[in-house]
Amino acid sequence: MCFGKSQYEKLIQPIIIDDEIYHHYDVSQLNSQVFSQLPYCIRLLLESTVRNCDDVLILKEHVEQILNWTNGEDGGKSVEIPFRPSRIIMQDFSGLPAIIDLAAMREAVVKLGGDAMKIHPVCPTTLLIDYNLEADVARKIVRKTSPNQNTEYPSTLIPVENDTNSRIHLECGYEICPFHLQRTICANALERSQQLEFERNIERLQILKWSAKAFKNLSVVPPGIGMCHEINLEYIAKIAVFDDCNKFIYPDTLIGTDSHTTISNGFGVLSYGVGSIEAESAMFGQPIKIVLSSVVGYKLIGQPHFMSTSIDLISAIIKHIRQVGICGKYVEFFGPSISYLSVSDRSSIANLCADIGALLCYFPHDELSIKHFVRTGRDEKLFEKIKTYLIQAKLFSVANDQSEIVYTQVYELDLSSVLPNCSGPKRPQDKVTLNAMKSDYLECLVNPPGFKGFNLPSSHLNCSVTIDQSITLKHGSIVLAALTSCTNASHPSAMLTAGLLAKKAIESGLIIQPYTHTTLSPGSGLVTTYLRESGAMKYLEQLGFKIVGYGCTECIGNDNADGIKLNVKEAVQYVRININNLIVAGMFSGNNRNNSPRTNSVIKANYLTSPPVVLAYALAGTVIIDFDNEPIGYTKEIDPVYIKEIWPTREEIETIEEEYILKHMFQLTDEIIHKGNHQWNSLKTPDMAQYPWAEYSTYIKCPPFFDTITSTPPSLQSIENAHVLLYLGDSVTTDHISPAGSIARNTSAAKYLSLKGVVPRDYNSFGSRRGNDCVMARGTYNHSRLVNKLVRSKSNTTSITTVYLPTGEELDLYDAAEKYRRNGECVIVLAGKDYGCGPPRDWVAKGPWMLGIRAILAESFEPIHRNNLIGMGILPLQFQDGDNCSKLNLSGKEKYTIQLSNDIKCKQLVNITLHTGRSFSMIARIDTQAELIYYKNGGLLNYVLREMAFKDKCE
Repeated sequence: MCFGKSQYEKLIQPIIIDDEIYHHYDVSQLNSQVFSQLPYCIRLLLESTVRNCDDVLILKEHVEQILNWTNGEDGGKSVEIPFRPSRIIMQDFSGLPAIIDLAAMREAVVKLGGDAMKIHPVCPTTLLIDYNLEADVARKIVRKTSPNQNTEYPSTLIPVENDTNSRIHLECGYEICPFHLQRTICANALERSQQLEFERNIERLQILKWSAKAFKNLSVVPPGIGMCHEINLEYIAKIAVFDDCNKFIYPDTLIGTDSHTTISNGFGVLSYGVGSIEAESAMFGQPIKIVLSSVVGYKLIGQPHFMSTSIDLISAIIKHIRQVGICGKYVEFFGPSISYLSVSDRSSIANLCADIGALLCYFPHDELSIKHFVRTGRDEKLFEKIKTYLIQAKLFSVANDQSEIVYTQVYELDLSSVLPNCSGPKRPQDKVTLNAMKSDYLECLVNPPGFKGFNLPSSHLNCSVTIDQSITLKHGSIVLAALTSCTNASHPSAMLTAGLLAKKAIESGLIIQPYTHTTLSPGSGLVTTYLRESGAMKYLEQLGFKIVGYGCTECIGNDNADGIKLNVKEAVQYVRININNLIVAGMFSGNNRNNSPRTNSVIKANYLTSPPVVLAYALAGTVIIDFDNEPIGYTKEIDPVYIKEIWPTREEIETIEEEYILKHMFQLTDEIIHKGNHQWNSLKTPDMAQYPWAEYSTYIKCPPFFDTITSTPPSLQSIENAHVLLYLGDSVTTDHISPAGSIARNTSAAKYLSLKGVVPRDYNSFGSRRGNDCVMARGTYNHSRLVNKLVRSKSNTTSITTVYLPTGEELDLYDAAEKYRRNGECVIVLAGKDYGCGPPRDWVAKGPWMLGIRAILAESFEPIHRNNLIGMGILPLQFQDGDNCSKLNLSGKEKYTIQLSNDIKCKQLVNITLHTGRSFSMIARIDTQAELIYYKNGGLLNYVLREMAFKDKCE
């Protein structure tokens, strides 16, 4: 960061932190009254824009747009503004092309006589490798039931403990007993899967490890740790950045190459998910475009019901936001009850912003976010310094300090209205709050047959069945209670609540009835770790909840407990014969799969709920109970015990979570990041400034983006006599332009790979081969549902074809593009409305450039894709209002001359002349001065290369 170059240097103020003098931009001085009314997310945008204002790419006009952000009943008008983040995070899938581009830029600089070591990321960038993984070993488990019989089981199916004759054979050659199955599978499967991952992706991993040593401001997190967003939360995020060299402090802001980057808004780090080209732009210090939109205030009030879990609160908030409708807006959370949401809860809500239509779901910095980062084991003194800065910069939210803030609209949710609930008895969408469960179940017994009815005659409501002297079943008796699923049974606060509830239940003398079969199958081995270390596991085990495996069991019908099946079957048979029917119940913490056929065929009423509520009903032994007014059980002295007396408090859960989860996870992550693992540490990489490209590689290849670059940009020339390569319709998506799926055998890409000696089974996908430009160019526009109007008949190949206009012959698109290129002829694309809609990808712009496309003529463009086209030196031309290909009688068989010159202006009308003599004008959709600079340089990467290596010769 280059501080002191902003046009707002007068706003730089000193701040004393632990006797050290730092400086920061006090943007409240621009207009203190207006600033006090700004939402916190807008304040962060304002600080970033002021700090980076250079009057070239970021202008005072942009500062004024943010400062004068208008509010009102209809909200302010959405505008695009430039944004420079404090840092960038990439997962390996989208980060690999950026690393390849960096390496290619060094090649180009050396060819031009420059110094390769001038090419480095400007903005601190972290790349995490564990995004694109495959599980190999865990899904190939064979259980031998007899010498001549093999039965394949998914990894989630674990033999029961009394099955002492079964053996488990792993793909890697291990044979183990079921008693040690889970530990051995986890250890060996992880090691073997990582080994296969290294073997499969050795070239990708080599260049990534090389890049970590070769480039400044770039760090690579080794594989074997976890997903990039969780690691960002647990380890990387800073809240504020201390620049010790310049003695500056500023907020931590973020962009990432994944839609889930928005998870960071849950802990105060302003974050946006972007495409790879935008990320590369920001990596080189260039601003990206973000939307400044209306901000909806979402106020949380009231105290949650004591049995409401984090899962209940998150679900209720997301549901309410969807109902009120906030599409295309920012959402900022505030209110006295925001403290009831943990940082994990907030992150879960922020992560879903795209799913609920919001541009942003932001939680301001507060005491809880600071406390969370300290709890992870990070330096407490550092975060006290950060808190001091945030308070002085007016970026820290204190309870009830938001009375002055003006939002476009305000919605309110009373957390006391969020009641714990169950879903059932037959469908997951039928929600029933706990205080209504008793009455609802009794109604279901007599209701007509249906999703909420069992059609019992009133004379049979009081029937019961005695299995033996100790087991008597009634309507509503809970015969199965399962703590299961990969998500609900992995949520730390939910599982710890269940564990502490078990502890308090046992201490109160409560037991679970012998007719209730209990199982515990968490979604992760980490659950076992923190349940055991916190001491909660022994209490769950005493109540009968012993781990039977990791994953889904009862919720997908994998109940191997023959004893309970036998007992229940006997009971049901007896009832059917003698008194018609007995409706017993099952309780599960699974995921929306509580319909009877998937759980247990002998249990007619099945309910889905959170783990601690499953345990509560198991303790009660029946669903016909009013927890608010009836005891859950009795002590040995026959004293009643109410659920509210043994339900853990949020403070108790937070204390356990802090001690046994957060610090443990952080220490483990810190150790792996610094020490790596055996495969990563043993991976050999070259110690040189330029990457040694392997000629034989079909995965990693130096792209030709800079083959013809010069140290200074050439004069802008008209596009002469261009042929139409593709004539497309409306809504051409990024999936159409650059498919990411598997490589079909009868395509141009497959032919190329075959010539390189790759057999069809190893063709893999375009996504996995995005480091090879030859493959990606051949895959561009290669989508089966893309219609090219130049082609009259459907091709017999799976590659998209086009008409090679000079001869009229039909060719594969890539072959036709190559023929035009060899003849020195330009090509363009005609299209309709909404060209380039869909998620941004780097090859959606790089692919057309590889095909030699110089311009796209369309009715309208998706904004990000339009920007990406300019980033690759492709001119987006938009028809004037009312014009389109049809109205202008364009057949696509004409030759097009597009008049351009060095004095081109933003949104200028450009004259286009056809070889027939007709002419018309189109709007050059170069909307900003920054885009104009990029286009005149032949694209963003060319501009960056010249700026970094030959700045004195660059525009």
